[in-house]
Amino acid sequence: MERRGGKGTRGRDHPAPPPIGAPATATATSYPTGHPAYSQTLPREAGSAAAARQLVRTALTVWGLDSLTEDATLVITELVSNAVDHSRLPSIRVLVSRPSANCVRVGVVDRSRTIPILRTDSKGDRLRGRGLLLVDTLTDEWGTELYRWGKQVWAELKETEA
Repeated sequence: MERRGGKGTRGRDHPAPPPIGAPATATATSYPTGHPAYSQTLPREAGSAAAARQLVRTALTVWGLDSLTEDATLVITELVSNAVDHSRLPSIRVLVSRPSANCVRVGVVDRSRTIPILRTDSKGDRLRGRGLLLVDTLTDEWGTELYRWGKQVWAELKETEA
């Protein structure tokens, strides 16, 4: 597993996601941390962002991390949008996991090995291409994990202690 990109090039080892192409169902799997993870295979189309947001909302509600919902749903929308625009196959996989008690990790897996680039230019004439700037602003870490057959772009958000 190769990691590249964003703030998220450091961090923990995470298991590779399930392969793309399974029916569009949500599943929960156990990871060594003891926290469940949710995943859903979706069509590679713009409308899948709504289903991805619902999966994130559901997971955060179950885990009692409701304070992260607004930012996490914006982030997953951007990650899905990037996958829809740049992937090759007709489906993507959305993942939501909980690496620690106050942290959620959202990710999108696709079959493209092209690493997303954070654009920091300030040219106001671009209508698109600034989504990763939003992801970078709203998250504690984000990055890309390359696999032999594709990649996962992920982001972590942490609940601040009151």
